[in-house]
Amino acid sequence: MNRHPGGEAHTEAMLEHVVLPEGAGILDMGAGAGETVRLLRRKGLNARGIDLLPRSSLVERGDLLHTGFPEKCFDAVISQCAFFVSGNVFGALREAHRILKTGGFLLLSDVFTEDPVFRLQSAGFAVLYSENLTGLWREYYLEALWKEDAACSFPRGKVTYWMLIGRRNENGSV
Repeated sequence: MNRHPGGEAHTEAMLEHVVLPEGAGILDMGAGAGETVRLLRRKGLNARGIDLLPRSSLVERGDLLHTGFPEKCFDAVISQCAFFVSGNVFGALREAHRILKTGGFLLLSDVFTEDPVFRLQSAGFAVLYSENLTGLWREYYLEALWKEDAACSFPRGKVTYWMLIGRRNENGSV
């Protein structure tokens, strides 16, 4: 089972919203087994992945709240279903903002318990695209439960799943 709703097709859909030149540096925050890193490299991007528990040699051990990378070193950051489980969505957004070059892209799909557009804007991103994909997430999560593959629990109340494409604001403010 893919580790995020929609699998590779969803990753491809996210990439359709940005233009990254060959060799652009992109970090997968919460890369797991490195499926997205592999896909990005096939597309000619200089892709790296970090995860607290790497599940392949394509992924380095790293904390998405404190990556250790220098400021403004990546052209893009991608994350699928990792910021929420970090326990600090805003902290992960701040770290993505910090390591992105001015004008760099954030490609994010994740679970939210609050307005995701406001959350990105408050972290210093201009939101270029947003799509509520809660129905896709519900199907994915129910399948995971059915297969006894669901590894996390969610808070009570309204939970939504979004695809968001943001750009690091020119002024760099957070």
